[in-house]
Amino acid sequence: MQLQQLAYFVAVAEVRHFTQAAEILRVAQPSLSKQIRALETELGASLFSRARGNITMTPAGEALLPLAKRILADVDTARLEVQELAGLRRGRVRLGATPSLCAGLLGDVLRRFHDAYPGIRLLVEEGGSRDLVRDLVRGSLDLALVILPLHGDPPLDTTPILREHLVVASPAGTPGRVPRRSHLRIEDLRNRPLVMFRSGYDLREATIGACRAAGFEPRFAVEGGEMDAVLRFVEAGLGIAVVPSMVLAGRPGLRGTPLVLAEQAAVHDVHARGGHPGLLRTIALAHRKDVDLTHAARAFQETLLAFLVEAGEKDSLPAGVETLVTP
Repeated sequence: MQLQQLAYFVAVAEVRHFTQAAEILRVAQPSLSKQIRALETELGASLFSRARGNITMTPAGEALLPLAKRILADVDTARLEVQELAGLRRGRVRLGATPSLCAGLLGDVLRRFHDAYPGIRLLVEEGGSRDLVRDLVRGSLDLALVILPLHGDPPLDTTPILREHLVVASPAGTPGRVPRRSHLRIEDLRNRPLVMFRSGYDLREATIGACRAAGFEPRFAVEGGEMDAVLRFVEAGLGIAVVPSMVLAGRPGLRGTPLVLAEQAAVHDVHARGGHPGLLRTIALAHRKDVDLTHAARAFQETLLAFLVEAGEKDSLPAGVETLVTP
């Protein structure tokens, strides 16, 4: 089995067309087809069904695809790791992060890292926590900022680094749509139209799960958006949304009402002036257990942790965010 054969196989699997795959790879189509046939012969199974010109994957092809992508990603990482031994003058960091972090403190961390290592390429993937975990396991990312707990016990090492508060976002200029209270309970979301994230966002699963635990099904006004879209839909008055408090910074058209559990609501007034417990989520820095971090990724990890220690000491983190990193 050759790496070139796996690369050809992945290309065809992604576009489901031999000629288009050959054009993308800039190879002759007969050569590509020959290499894939050789791979099928070695594996003893057909990878594609070619009936009537329609290319579909066989069960063997479906099984091979994630493994092939991971092998190719690991080879690429190994190549870059060798290049980085020249003193981090070259290399790459592939980082995944949730939208709230991309819109919040991540920019300052990236700037600090870039100033220290200007020759390292930074590739940032923004997405929901479950999507980022999947990409980590597949080898498409080196590091990711994900939400704990992880689902399905993926083979990842995680280091908790941040805790952020969740709030109910509502339009600031529509009194009465959401009562002006010091806090809201999950039960207060019953029969209220929600703006909901697309699948893959942990906030979607957390909100739906909390509503069901409270004995009701949430009602969606609109669903399927990314973070920016969800906030814009809330501003437009389509509904309310459960979001991290930090994403409301710089959005005067929105207000955030702390969301608390039923048992917390009873003691909320005692804590209101000094900060209430509320609903929280923990953010962790994650990477694969079976692959050592590259020099560049390790340098980014150190930069991030040092930044969080400094921000905690200066109390300069965004509102509703606490660092879990200690000196």
